Amino acid sequence: MDIAVIGLGLIGGSTLRALAAAGHRVLGYDADPATRATARTAAAKAPVSGRWQVTATVRDAVASAELVVVAVPLPAVEGVLIELGGAGYSGLVTDVTSVKGPVQDLVTHRLPRLAGFVGGHPMAGRERSGFDAADADLFTGCAWVLCLEPQTTQLADWLQLAVLYTGMGARVVPTTAAEHDQAVAAVSHVPHLLAAALATAATDPLAAALAAGSFRDGTRVAASRPQLTAAMCGGNAAAVAPALDAVLDALAQARAALDGKDPIAELSAWLTPGWTARTTWPPSPGTTLELPARPDALLRLGRAGGWVTAVAGDRRTVTAVRPHEHL
Repeated sequence: MDIAVIGLGLIGGSTLRALAAAGHRVLGYDADPATRATARTAAAKAPVSGRWQVTATVRDAVASAELVVVAVPLPAVEGVLIELGGAGYSGLVTDVTSVKGPVQDLVTHRLPRLAGFVGGHPMAGRERSGFDAADADLFTGCAWVLCLEPQTTQLADWLQLAVLYTGMGARVVPTTAAEHDQAVAAVSHVPHLLAAALATAATDPLAAALAAGSFRDGTRVAASRPQLTAAMCGGNAAAVAPALDAVLDALAQARAALDGKDPIAELSAWLTPGWTARTTWPPSPGTTLELPARPDALLRLGRAGGWVTAVAGDRRTVTAVRPHEHL
């Protein structure tokens, strides 16, 4: 395919590299001239069969594109969509933003004449950002959400992107934008807030000197750029707020246990559900099965925690896996 990637940070840059390595003709653009220069230099060093080009404008990047991947932070999405409209682009668009509902709304209002839009979100990342951190193998084995809205999403577009991303080694998870935003609030957005809160606990020099594995693991994503985390959590505020409240309520119970008559026993009881949840994650995959490529079947798969690993050549069926406990 001819593909344009707009935004060349960690996720956009990794998408650019992975698509080029898979043999697609890829053009990239970033609003930052220094990032564009870095990406051009990297392209010259890549294998000839996996090189990409970097353009000076969005218009140049999308001129011959069959697909545009919008890979900018949420606050910048609207501006990119306006540029796409100004360039006259009317093809297929997807994105990699960590919040799906707001992006879907922006597309509806800013690019109503698109051939198609499918919201996406690869569940992969690092605390480092920028094109220098990009890696063509970042998505190998990762869950890549592709939103499927039964009333508006063209199934052919969804399947085309599923073919593209499974070809990059990802596991494609079908879900709706609303269900995605609720789920990631608990497993991605709130953990970023907790990591930032924990990181401030090491302001004492002795505490910083003694901090080891539990502090490192619990605060890793606190090293993400604050602006990116704020956009992610603030853009999903309606779902993040109740998810954060649930964690705060749980922590309040732990605090109360410390004042109990037998804090060790009470904390042991409080800790057990978390231990069970963590030691059984990730769920082991069940057997591979073939499902009809229909929205209802695909959404049931996603709600069961399953994923798509391949799409049949005739696009009538998909190869899928459900977690073991759902079989």
